[in-house]
Amino acid sequence: MELRLRSIEQRVGPKVHLYPLDLTLVPLAVTVLLGATQAGKTTLMRVMAGLDKPSAGQVMADGQDVTGVPVRERNVAMVYQQFINYPSMTVADNIASPLRLRGAHSTAQIEARVAELAAKLHIEPFLKRLPAELSGGQQQRVALARALAKKAPLMLLDEPLVNLDYKLREELREELSALFASGESTVVYATTEPTEALLLGGYTAVLDAGELLQYGATAEVFHRPQSIRVARAFSDPPMNLVEGRAAPEGVTLPSGLSLAVRLPAAGTGSAAPARTVGMRASSLRVQRRDGDLSLPGTVELAEISGSDTFVHVDTAIGEVVAQLPGVHVFTLGAPITLHLSPSQVFVFDERGQLLVAPPEAHSTVEH
Repeated sequence: MELRLRSIEQRVGPKVHLYPLDLTLVPLAVTVLLGATQAGKTTLMRVMAGLDKPSAGQVMADGQDVTGVPVRERNVAMVYQQFINYPSMTVADNIASPLRLRGAHSTAQIEARVAELAAKLHIEPFLKRLPAELSGGQQQRVALARALAKKAPLMLLDEPLVNLDYKLREELREELSALFASGESTVVYATTEPTEALLLGGYTAVLDAGELLQYGATAEVFHRPQSIRVARAFSDPPMNLVEGRAAPEGVTLPSGLSLAVRLPAAGTGSAAPARTVGMRASSLRVQRRDGDLSLPGTVELAEISGSDTFVHVDTAIGEVVAQLPGVHVFTLGAPITLHLSPSQVFVFDERGQLLVAPPEAHSTVEH
């Protein structure tokens, strides 16, 4: 399905939930709606599904205006944060229910589809059980299987893994990536987590406070955020941002440090224009390389998360966070020197728009 949103806007009384936006989803691909809580992701999904009518604008599905057409009259599959299953039906009957309602499949076809999805989502042993007899992760797999069973042209998933523990989220992310790769549906997947967007790939629409900030291939949006707002939304931990000034050799940072980067011409004004330098936490290292800028400082906090260590360091340019691979132990208040290659920085102008991105941004996705 090609879904096109034209000048969509959503207001409830004086409150704006979605500012006017245009968005055309790439058909039969995954589009991730990425943004913090209350960015507008669920509101936008409800408009796409036909659960809510927009205050203004048009929803076009394969060239037809479906604005205001209720969800029951459209072939849409949805999965929510909460596990929504029929409690009195077995797992097998839950998965089969949309196929039986459609009435276009034989019993043998339905059983084959149920078995196929149960195998893909690793719930074959539970087909005869009731949902209440399953764990939270297993219940969510049932809800996913039921949505996938429809083979709907549009499939909407509103943070479907948010209530699961870390291990289950990791497992289901991998499974969903494989299932979506079949290209049977146009998939829209809402999340607050940049890592999830990168793992799912496809395309990403970044939302913030009801505004659509950027849409494009996920790798391109990650590596070339058009603004500071996009960079903040698409960085975990948040991108380190340092205020500076344009200089002949690049950017002058607080305390007089100089960062050698090639900037576009700044015009003829007498004052050096303000520039914001962005540094992803993963680009800061404790090992020095030729050409690096060194940032001496002291350890303020060290956190271990998974297989990475996040170190908060007070430096001459302000507090920065470094993401170091592996598990490391640091003493609070101890001296530390971080190193950064000028080729790995982002530079934004005084309006927060992107001026410079790392050259490797065109080809490689960081994980």
